[in-house]
Amino acid sequence: MSDALKHHASAARRVVSAIFFMCGTFIGMWASRIPHVKEATGLDESGFGLLLLVMACGAFVAFPLTGMLIDRMGAAPMTKILASANVIAFLLVGLAPSVPILTLALFFAGFTFGALDISMNGWGAEVETAYGKPIMSSYHGLFSLGAGAAALVGGLAIELGLSVAVHFALWSAVVAPLLIWFWRQVWPEERAPAGEDKAPLFALPKGGLILVGLMALVAALGEGAMTDWAALYQIEDLGYSESLAPTAFTVFSIAMVIMRLAGDRVIARFGPVLVARMSGFVALFGCGLLVSGLNIWTVWAGSFVMGLGYAVLFPLAMSRAAGDPHMSKGSALAAVATLGYGAFLFGPPLLGFVGDLLSLRASFATVALLTLAIPLLAGALRVRA
Repeated sequence: MSDALKHHASAARRVVSAIFFMCGTFIGMWASRIPHVKEATGLDESGFGLLLLVMACGAFVAFPLTGMLIDRMGAAPMTKILASANVIAFLLVGLAPSVPILTLALFFAGFTFGALDISMNGWGAEVETAYGKPIMSSYHGLFSLGAGAAALVGGLAIELGLSVAVHFALWSAVVAPLLIWFWRQVWPEERAPAGEDKAPLFALPKGGLILVGLMALVAALGEGAMTDWAALYQIEDLGYSESLAPTAFTVFSIAMVIMRLAGDRVIARFGPVLVARMSGFVALFGCGLLVSGLNIWTVWAGSFVMGLGYAVLFPLAMSRAAGDPHMSKGSALAAVATLGYGAFLFGPPLLGFVGDLLSLRASFATVALLTLAIPLLAGALRVRA
């Protein structure tokens, strides 16, 4: 890579990294204020659950549309537009005065968030190609770091007695100057060639990308299970106190950040196939420790090992999708994201049904059983012309 191109790619990498971090803060900020938003709506668990489902549906509507627009406009321009729209969307969520308006705001927030996730991965993959070495994992590490940082700031906002509206408005004011920086970044537009089939309205993975999508699905299901059920599993099945239960997810998240920030060097050294295969075995071992529930230390160790195992699988899947030789970039990214985020959003409720029928231990045993597939699917990460 020439000095000029290297400088150009380095500047773009800083911008894309900042966008991933900012996108992570959306999640952390929203998660920290969910109890207050629920209280303000006056809805019960079922009613508020439907409200959250509206946000998930917004993201799902966005995936295929974004894939189509990336092929027509390029990932970088779409990312700039969507980063700006996402700031506005979450500001509207904080200011929503009633449940109907909040419902519309959450759909818009889910739509812009889901679309931004696709486009920023696309832009990140282009920068990764310019670098000629893996850098996607570090993007996702910064996303996780942003979510954790925003959650801590959210706790501080609650301690200071800030309303949701004031909290979200202050956050928007802090982030807004970054948007100017994003828009000033010049990057060559990579559109689908005129003769190439662009992303259809609803894209399904083809060929080896089907296996990549299934690997992303299993990894996302494991992450979603830890997010939604780890604390309850320790309380209801293992009998641990409520004060100790959240620690498992905290440990899991720390491991995810550590591995994602270190993942690029590991992938460059050993290659995506071997790293994915070993990650699957590591995640499986962690699941085994968690399911055993021998003591609190075993549970925490299992949570940490699971975080290490699942951390780089989704970034690897997105990099593979962006370079797929048989589908346009927009189609491939949208297809893999639909499977991965579908598992993350809708998988945990299905695991909840397993928990109701059997136990939450059985739910995590189900995750472990599915994780067995990751080493078998890892070979699909090898791109074949």
